Amino acid sequence: MEEKGKKDFLGTGFHFPIEIDETTGRFKMSREDENIKESIRLILMTGRGERVMRPEFGCGLKQFVYETMDYGTLVRMEQEIKEALTLWEPRIEEIEVSVAPGEEQNALMIHISYRVRATNNPYNYVFPFYLQEGFE
Repeated sequence: MEEKGKKDFLGTGFHFPIEIDETTGRFKMSREDENIKESIRLILMTGRGERVMRPEFGCGLKQFVYETMDYGTLVRMEQEIKEALTLWEPRIEEIEVSVAPGEEQNALMIHISYRVRATNNPYNYVFPFYLQEGFE
């Protein structure tokens, strides 16, 4: 019984990106841990000021696109990501972020480790961040 209550806290939301379930004709939903990963992705992809009714929401990753990718920039990106996730995703804690060059040219790999508060389960998430438009 207690485990169900913990999972309820993880929530249910629209699957991101929004899609229609072909079987039911309804919006696809994501649940629990999948919903948290989608929330993290949404926070990272949303620049501050993009949401009209909530202009402070998001992460300032896009501000780094034209900067020189040196150690200082990568550290600032890590701080920006950690602050945004701490502020906007209350279901996770013990957030660790590292940013490193990816195998593809003009790509950075953002490695995020976190623990889900309600279940105490640790997770890792890798988010590719492309420095040129047209990727993703």
